[in-house]
Amino acid sequence: MLLTEARRKLERKKAAATPHPSGDKRLVILDTFMKRQQFRGDALIEVLHKAQELFGFLDDGLLLYIAKSLKLPPSRVYGVATFYHFFSLKPQGEHNCVVCLGTACYVKGADKIMAALEKRTGIKSGETTPDNKLSLVTARCIGACGIAPAVVYDGTVAAKQTPDSALAAVEKLLTAPCNSKT
Repeated sequence: MLLTEARRKLERKKAAATPHPSGDKRLVILDTFMKRQQFRGDALIEVLHKAQELFGFLDDGLLLYIAKSLKLPPSRVYGVATFYHFFSLKPQGEHNCVVCLGTACYVKGADKIMAALEKRTGIKSGETTPDNKLSLVTARCIGACGIAPAVVYDGTVAAKQTPDSALAAVEKLLTAPCNSKT
């Protein structure tokens, strides 16, 4: 038992010290993470979260790398990555704004919030402003129906939003100093 733990520590150190053939240390970290998950296909969502945390978004090459590592069909990996709105296939802006368009939010005016934000920022859902300050995204439902309409600003859920409150929050994000979250 003790020998097994010592062997695992040695393997982790060896893996961390071995450079990845691409030279990208993020892939070494991702490989270590997948190894901890024992390269199980049912750990796909956790692996995608880790990959997005490391790279910022999931490009085609990274999805293929994960598919090969987990021995899954690329279509399955791509299908999971595109199904969940938390995964991004494009580089994101410094800040991000997710407008929930679930039934409860939509009925309470989420479409008006989205229209106001699109008009103010000049971008559509799924796009990033030209200065890479803000990404605007919609979600089918974030599971916050009791506080509809809800908008998520940089990972923080805001309840009972209006077009004016959403515009104020986005304005605050856009005027914030670089690399700071508000």
